[in-house]
Amino acid sequence: MIAPKASSKVGRDAPTGCRHQKLFVSYQDEGKSLSLGATGLAGRYAGALYALADDTGNLNEIVADLNDLAKLVVENDDMKTLISSPAITRSEQLAAITAVMEKAGANALTIKFLSTLAENGRLYVLPVIISVFLDEHARRQGQISAEVVSAVELDAKRKASVEKAVASLAGSDKLSLSMRVDPSLIGGLVVRIGSQMIDTSIKTKLSRLETAMKGVA
Repeated sequence: MIAPKASSKVGRDAPTGCRHQKLFVSYQDEGKSLSLGATGLAGRYAGALYALADDTGNLNEIVADLNDLAKLVVENDDMKTLISSPAITRSEQLAAITAVMEKAGANALTIKFLSTLAENGRLYVLPVIISVFLDEHARRQGQISAEVVSAVELDAKRKASVEKAVASLAGSDKLSLSMRVDPSLIGGLVVRIGSQMIDTSIKTKLSRLETAMKGVA
């Protein structure tokens, strides 16, 4: 388990310190947060981080940190539990996420931002924040953001073929493509290009078949 044990009895919704959050709140209050595609909480946090990263010249490092963090959240069950479990207090989340990112050598701004999320009880929004942030960065680079999810790890040859096919579907060779594995798909692929999704997974086909069979039962 990533999260360390702590004696604190503070609940997820209890008030906490705000030593980091003023840095990001000011970027929202002063209208510096970006008009990203996503609205609401995730959009505001992603916008504040993007503006601050850009202003301080840390954008490339933050992008790299968030790409690594997105992969960790997907692949590590302990990290998933850390950011989503209501049984873990804010103080425990803060200590754990700080330790993990410092050990990984993350940029100081990334660590401060994650600390702010933990102090505010918002770590559960992290996957959406990362997605919004990276999509905005890809858009600003003139790229199209895409994701491929496969049931098994693809070898180099298949990855190249998939990347070529996705670029053709997207109508652009400026592609920001991420790939990950989800064994629950059983077989096939799920491709997301911007807001569009192409699902050829066996899992979805079986689900559709089950639904169709219920309709004629």
